[in-house]
Amino acid sequence: MTEEGFKRKLTTIFSADVVGYSRLMEDNEEATIQTLNTYRNSMSTLIQKHRGRVVDMTGDNLMAEFASVVDAVKCAVEIQKEIGEGNANLPENRRMLFRIGVNLGDIVEEGDRIYGDGVNIAARLEGMAEGGGICISGTVYDQLKNKLELGYEYLGEHSVKNIATPVRVYKVLMEPEAAGKIIGEKRKTKRLITIAAAAVILIGLAGWFLYIQQTKRIEPASVEKMAFQLPDRPSIAVLPFDNLSGDPEQEYFSDGITEEIITALSSVPNLFVIARNSSFTYKGKPVKVQQVSEELGVRYVLEGSVRKAEDKVRITAQLIDAISGHHLWAESYDRTLEDIFVLQDEIAMKIITELQVELTGIEGTRLAAPCSENLKAYLKYLEAVGHANRFAKEDIDAARRLAEEAIALDPGYACAFSLLGATYYIDVLLGASTSPKDSIVKAKEMIDKAIALNPSLSGPHAMLARVLILARQYDKAISKAEKAIELAPNGVFANSAMGLALRSIGKSEESIPYLEQAVRLDPYSSIYSSSLGLSYFFTRQYNKAILECKKAANINPNDLLAQCCLASTYSAAGDEEEALTAAAEIIRINPRFSVEWFSIMSSFQKADKEFFIDNLRKAGLK
Repeated sequence: MTEEGFKRKLTTIFSADVVGYSRLMEDNEEATIQTLNTYRNSMSTLIQKHRGRVVDMTGDNLMAEFASVVDAVKCAVEIQKEIGEGNANLPENRRMLFRIGVNLGDIVEEGDRIYGDGVNIAARLEGMAEGGGICISGTVYDQLKNKLELGYEYLGEHSVKNIATPVRVYKVLMEPEAAGKIIGEKRKTKRLITIAAAAVILIGLAGWFLYIQQTKRIEPASVEKMAFQLPDRPSIAVLPFDNLSGDPEQEYFSDGITEEIITALSSVPNLFVIARNSSFTYKGKPVKVQQVSEELGVRYVLEGSVRKAEDKVRITAQLIDAISGHHLWAESYDRTLEDIFVLQDEIAMKIITELQVELTGIEGTRLAAPCSENLKAYLKYLEAVGHANRFAKEDIDAARRLAEEAIALDPGYACAFSLLGATYYIDVLLGASTSPKDSIVKAKEMIDKAIALNPSLSGPHAMLARVLILARQYDKAISKAEKAIELAPNGVFANSAMGLALRSIGKSEESIPYLEQAVRLDPYSSIYSSSLGLSYFFTRQYNKAILECKKAANINPNDLLAQCCLASTYSAAGDEEEALTAAAEIIRINPRFSVEWFSIMSSFQKADKEFFIDNLRKAGLK
């Protein structure tokens, strides 16, 4: 990582999310999305007004940073007041309350992204706040003093995951009569310290037993509150393993281990596994197992951590039954890096055993069998995947370079060849290729090589299906998608590839089940919702198309395909005002957008393309 792309700084982090978001979505999805967008727009305006910067808006969460503690807290108070006024005009069951946490701390900045302990503490504070309330850290409180007409209630010291020192927490009292008050803060006296020490000795005798018992007590998830119906087979979400290495540049390694386990489990036909994109929306957030289960509609949750130091690695993992609230299994592994391949397989097989899943047709094989036994090549590959997942031009260039370095270390590395081919494909999608035709040829060449080296991998077949769609070789694309699904029936990439291939030859009705499965496997990925919305559009199911594309736009406000689908759908449905609004969003996202460019880039059957383009033009696009 270059110095220009990576730096540390002290900043004020603002983190906010919605209380009971899953319930609101279940009661009325469209109204919830509309209210959320309205409030987020108001929050963004106030953040800018107070000289802050919005860093991230994912799902129901908003993160911002401020140079000034005073500005951040003033902004948080104004936001809660404005949202309170907005809620007064809504029915009680539709009111949307936000929790806000504010922390002053050290963060790591990479491009527009921030992460690190300072961010984690802000997220933890947010989780402790009441709906409509604000919690701040001791570092924020110490800077505020009497600078604002507010009161504060000391909530004590609280432990934060992976943070060695407990964090002092204060609740902000916003009522005018509370100004200047400080409630609950007590100074430690020598007597109190003596009493506390004695208490520690007494409690210590039973402390370990109580700790073990408490760790087993997890608030059970409610099947009735789940955002999705539970699958008819064991279902699991693998949360991003925490990076305990103390080095943000090692993040790719812990992320890579997580992805490898997800990929291994997805190859098991009798298991339902949430895809990487949706699992990773919880990265760095202090979420509860109950929340993950209810929001993703799964029974089991795997969480863990990775500590890598030189040639040693420690991986801890625990499997939780969210519905019963019980730990099924927990283990800590201390190995050398050379053992990482076997270790991944051990973890995957242990999960399969605990969930009593039958390994039909794959007995005796290694679930997490690596594409390479060359450790240096493998580490290069994991780093390349980390860049590719960011989907930005500079990151795709870095992924290509690292994939080439992995291949140089291991010329038989199938996964690296597949990733290398994917970088050329993504260049075309991003409009970054100087010759799309040549890029498609290179992509196909690299992925063909990957399949020749290891035909048992689902990913390269699914990737090649996408490349063949761009090359207008639709029959071959369907054949490759079929093979991908055969190898990984639960693979989101395989199912979406089949959906895209079928729609490309005008079989939108047949594409819907595959794309619905992709959305179910990866509910927080905008691309699958917008793709499903397109298939609904082509089958004239306009209400469903609008709902899916709005979901996609809510996940990613810059999803161009979702806005194009909305513009065409509203036009076809005769809603001119909404069509114009969607068209304006298209131009905001891409000021150089043209109907001709979209027509060239899209892989639709001729009649479908003409229908779609005609409705884009009706929305005022040229």
